[in-house]
Amino acid sequence: MENLNVSRQKINPYFFLIMILVYLISCYNVERDCINFHTGEFEFSSIVNGTLKTSYFTRTEKLEIETYEGKIDSASIRWVNDCECILTKLNPVSNQDKRPVQIKILSTTSDTYVFEYSIVGKAGNKQRGTIKKIN
Repeated sequence: MENLNVSRQKINPYFFLIMILVYLISCYNVERDCINFHTGEFEFSSIVNGTLKTSYFTRTEKLEIETYEGKIDSASIRWVNDCECILTKLNPVSNQDKRPVQIKILSTTSDTYVFEYSIVGKAGNKQRGTIKKIN
């Protein structure tokens, strides 16, 4: 019988690290309970010219009414799917206002959602924000 020389190969320590990382990443799912945000009262804050500005809006199944700096504006809302919608201003005052805005909810918590938005047809100029549901 031949004498087989079996040598043990060393296992690369990085192999285990990579396997653990793959496992952890594959288990992570971003929560997207978008239906909870189809209707209700919300607030959105952003920094405009170095000043924190907040707008408030109420959303129904087909309408969004926003109050910003004492002015009220309204838009129709059409849900493309559970997490994406198109807003179209009802009374646009400029050519910019006439363009619909596409909104995509990226992640949700119990009372907030992170979203990205852009003018329809201008996907290269996406902005991000966070909206809080207040009622």
